Amino acid sequence: SEGVEDMTRLSYLHEPAVLDNLATRYELNEIYTYTGNILIAVNPFQGLPHLYDAEVMEKYKDASFKELSPHVFAIGGIAYREMINESRNKCILVSGESGSGKTETTKMLMRYLAYFGGHSAAEGRTVENQVLESNPVLEAFGNAKTVKNNNSSRFGKFVEIQFDDAGRISGAAIRTYLLERSRVCQVSDPERNYHCFYLLCAAPPEDVERFKLGDPKSFRYLNQSSCYELDGVNDADEYLATRRAMDVVGISEKEQDAIFRVVAAILHLGNIEFSKGEDADSSSLKDEQSTFHLKMTSELLMCDPNSLEDALCKRMMVTPEEVIKRSLDPLGAAVSRDGLAKTIYSRLFDWLVNKINISIGQDSQSTRLIGVLDIYGFESFKTNSFEQFCINYTNEKLQQHFNQHVFKMEQGEYQKEEIDWSYVEFVDNQDVVDLIEKKPGGIIALLDEACMLPRSTPETFSEKLYQTFRDHKRFIKPKLTRSDFTLIHYAGDVRYQSDQFLDKNKDYVVAEHQDLLNASKCSFVAGLFPPLSKESSKSKFSSIGSRFKLQLQQLMETLNSTEPHYIRCVKPNNLLQPTVFDNANVLHQLRSGGVLEAIRVKCAGYPTNRTFIEFLNRFVILAPEILKGEYEADVACRWILEKKGLTGYQIGKSKVFLRAGQMAELDAHRTRVHGEAARMIQGQIRARLTRERYVLMRRASVNIQANWRGNIARKISRYMKREEAAIKIQKNLRRQIAKKDYGRTKSSALTLQSGVRTMAARHEFRHKLKTRAATKIQAYWRGYSAISDYKKLKRASLVYQSKLRGRIARKQLGQASQGDRKEETENERKVEVSIQAEDELDKTFVVHSEQSDDAESGDEQKPKLSI
Repeated sequence: SEGVEDMTRLSYLHEPAVLDNLATRYELNEIYTYTGNILIAVNPFQGLPHLYDAEVMEKYKDASFKELSPHVFAIGGIAYREMINESRNKCILVSGESGSGKTETTKMLMRYLAYFGGHSAAEGRTVENQVLESNPVLEAFGNAKTVKNNNSSRFGKFVEIQFDDAGRISGAAIRTYLLERSRVCQVSDPERNYHCFYLLCAAPPEDVERFKLGDPKSFRYLNQSSCYELDGVNDADEYLATRRAMDVVGISEKEQDAIFRVVAAILHLGNIEFSKGEDADSSSLKDEQSTFHLKMTSELLMCDPNSLEDALCKRMMVTPEEVIKRSLDPLGAAVSRDGLAKTIYSRLFDWLVNKINISIGQDSQSTRLIGVLDIYGFESFKTNSFEQFCINYTNEKLQQHFNQHVFKMEQGEYQKEEIDWSYVEFVDNQDVVDLIEKKPGGIIALLDEACMLPRSTPETFSEKLYQTFRDHKRFIKPKLTRSDFTLIHYAGDVRYQSDQFLDKNKDYVVAEHQDLLNASKCSFVAGLFPPLSKESSKSKFSSIGSRFKLQLQQLMETLNSTEPHYIRCVKPNNLLQPTVFDNANVLHQLRSGGVLEAIRVKCAGYPTNRTFIEFLNRFVILAPEILKGEYEADVACRWILEKKGLTGYQIGKSKVFLRAGQMAELDAHRTRVHGEAARMIQGQIRARLTRERYVLMRRASVNIQANWRGNIARKISRYMKREEAAIKIQKNLRRQIAKKDYGRTKSSALTLQSGVRTMAARHEFRHKLKTRAATKIQAYWRGYSAISDYKKLKRASLVYQSKLRGRIARKQLGQASQGDRKEETENERKVEVSIQAEDELDKTFVVHSEQSDDAESGDEQKPKLSI
């Protein structure tokens, strides 16, 4: 089951059914549920961006209320459309306890309204952008971590968004209520002070150095708690984001520096400590560290350090005769220091709100507006002080408005339908509201009276309460206490500790503090403390409680002049964990938030109503004979109700009104008829379904077999085709491989042959070179040997011939005459000439032989060169 989107449609309108429906939807991340026109929003404690993107906003923009699933955009959409179409001012009240998601819900609402009535991006810095960016600025200076919430708003906020005739945002105003000033000086563990202090400590180094800051643990106003950081939050990034948001809302760079200079001054101011002075009941700076922080505070506030010390440690008493300067003891000086810090921070926060309002601007011509109220939820802690008293007083006023409005709507519906209607009693909290605010005699009035009396103490104030309200049913005096008291609120009993009620209710600035800061050389600081009028300067007391009561009265007047829509935020668990739904915790919030009270109001009257058409469409099955005739719708509805024996119902002009439980009874009859009809139908249709199932199964089996066979055939065909393709691929691959191998082998053979031939030719050439040289040597040697032999033989033959001739001549000597000797001499000369001619011939032959060898060697070299 997904639960129902509107809990007024539950068959049983009681607490278990409501709780079960919310838990069921929460498990499915359906965090929104309607209770009539009231939207219940359960905090998911996790991001759900898909619920808030532009596409979702566009979808809800054109949808009527309850056409789509419950959503915060649906509440914003109906408020906007009714404001435009009916010219009625609207307000949306977002309430719930701390940590239930009020601030985030409010931001989503404002974002959606800005989407509805936004300007184009080309128009520059628009009103809706300034309204949206005011949230991070106010969160930085007005939100802090508490036990129940990491980003708890410590002030109430009412944003009044104004629209022009075209439905576009034309102006806005932000009103704040009751900033928790005491948090500046007192922080409980494991809570934190306001975010801005930690953001400034995590600022860029140049800012930290300029303001002489450091680790938050070194400042007294921050180290009272052991918590300095938040999970998933980077303070350095948040500091820069806050500065950017300040730019958007119109705070100049100079003003931003002045703002953070004041924040740094408050941190240094808190580190100033005092010890006993030389005189009795006097005080002085405790040590050098205190002197340093005093000097830094005076530099940041641009005032005189001696004047600052005097303003903290001394008081001026004005008497008719003279002005007396009285010293304060260390405790009084510390109280004065903390009072100054709270006053400065409160004035700074008020300046921020006023600056944002001036920057955004209000449209005085606007006649249409939507107000969004984000205010603190009901609080009950172990220690409850003046802040919890004011917060719970606010919730009492809002609960009274809620009850009256819900009851008024219900009664208006009855009157519109002209049914018999008697007044239905509901829990009215007027008595506790009067107990708090009635004048004279209320708690706030008695508190103001006690504050104006010089000798009042928490005990005397509490005793006055005990005497005045001892018979009041909403007031209880706890046992064994002198200053505590208990109020019975609509959401439960709360025990208050009145120890600090008197101090926290006093809202006046010490004259010395006023004069000191008004004389500051910093125009920004001096502007926070303008000169007081004569009437203001005469009165030292201003009641925070009375001023807050006046603000609440003005707020209620605004709410009463508009038509409200309610969003009740619910915190599913105190662990701040997603998917955890604590039934007891949620039930307590539903009771305290008035959700169950609204359901009880419906149960006391006619909690269920349906139009005639809706009723007949749903329950005509209980009297089917109506369909055979032509009856009026109201007559047919009455027929069905009388047939089933119901009494106490009402028939209006267009609707049927049923008492609590009657819708469930009719649903039970309808379920029984449906069950009987279902059994008859089942008996007739089972056989047909079986036959149809058999036919379908047979047809399916045939189809499966055919498909399977076809699948097998296709597989075989694919296999064969793949096999054939593989064979072709293998054949072509083998051929390609063989061709490549042959080509490589052929190329290798040619290369090898060429190399071998080259080597052989070179070897032959080298052999011929060697052979040619030997042949040449041999030729020379043979020639030389032949010539030598020839010469020797010739000489020998000549010698022989000569000796032979000589012998012959000598034989003939005797016979020859002188003339013969001359002839012999001539012969010898001819022989020598012949020998010389033969020598020349030999030389010519040798030269000719060398040239022939050279020619042969040249012929042999030519073909080798060609190779």
